[in-house]
Amino acid sequence: MMNMLIVCGGTGGHLSPGIAVAEELCRKGHRCRLLISQKQVDSALVQKYPHLEFIKVPGRAFSGGLFARMRSLFALMQSFLYARKLLKTSQPDIVLLFGGFLSLGLGLAARWTRLPFALHEANSVPGKTSRLLKKMASRIYLPEGVRLPQVGLDRIRYHGYPVRADIQPLNKLEARRRLGIDESGKLLVIIGGSQGAMALNNWVCEHFEALAQHGVAVYCVSGLGKSDPQLMHAADASGREVCAKFVPFTEQMEAVMSAADLVVSRAGAGSVAELIRCCKPAILVPYPYAADGHQQGNAAMHQQRGAGVMVEETALATLLDEVLALIHNDWLLNTFRKNLLALDRFDSSQMIADDLVQLTQSRYES
Repeated sequence: MMNMLIVCGGTGGHLSPGIAVAEELCRKGHRCRLLISQKQVDSALVQKYPHLEFIKVPGRAFSGGLFARMRSLFALMQSFLYARKLLKTSQPDIVLLFGGFLSLGLGLAARWTRLPFALHEANSVPGKTSRLLKKMASRIYLPEGVRLPQVGLDRIRYHGYPVRADIQPLNKLEARRRLGIDESGKLLVIIGGSQGAMALNNWVCEHFEALAQHGVAVYCVSGLGKSDPQLMHAADASGREVCAKFVPFTEQMEAVMSAADLVVSRAGAGSVAELIRCCKPAILVPYPYAADGHQQGNAAMHQQRGAGVMVEETALATLLDEVLALIHNDWLLNTFRKNLLALDRFDSSQMIADDLVQLTQSRYES
């Protein structure tokens, strides 16, 4: 039995793939403990997985002005010392890092103790953690087509983004029933990522009546702390009532995506991977302040693959026209679906789990 630490907290985009790999490894009889942040979004998501072991650890994102960066460096030192103690007491065979501010301290501590670690980079533009730890990692998992300079191909695997096993496409009517949606017409789903997106929430409020006039209902996952649950009402051109529902958080993302005719979403790697798994056409609006512009890179690659459309946040004035042109275009939506099906080619969770087991076994055999 392999004993593994998985560092995956901070955002849903880091936590969700960690859960996916942990579930696969546990199914194979191995022990996994997942290190998560103390943020509210982590605490909310893990409630759905009581069968997994989660440990909340300290950490702080490296961002902001001079004083914020000094606090981040102090937090990194604390994280490193905490990680050294944790590695000594838990004695894992290997550590898997999913990036973000929690991973750097654990990666440095693993290197210090000569413990092998693997690194998963989800985005088309590698983040700071991947760039800093790339020469130390025993294995690096990258999206297809992404390169990391100065890293030999023998340490790289293109195994994709692990999606949680419960994220599976549902019949549209069944998905709407689970969500308590009575709409039989067109449904637009808005997803602001695990952090929410005020720009998209405000866009819904400003344009809902125009959407309703064209018979388009809305289901908006607004983000924890970004808005309260609420229901808006308007009428279409024939006088039929159309609704817009706002929910801060959902544990039923597979139902939310499956219920939609079209999704408007941020372009985090997790959101893109779940859109692919649920085979759902989308308009991606990348968060303009994402580190290293990685969301723009994700959205551009998704568009290039013919799986959706990208609209910059600076061009939100055009989003209503884009939505109305696309949501009623069944031919184009079907074309996107065919391309999405082609992108969902293999089980990333299983491939990464099997590779980690092999990597650990080869360490003890050598």
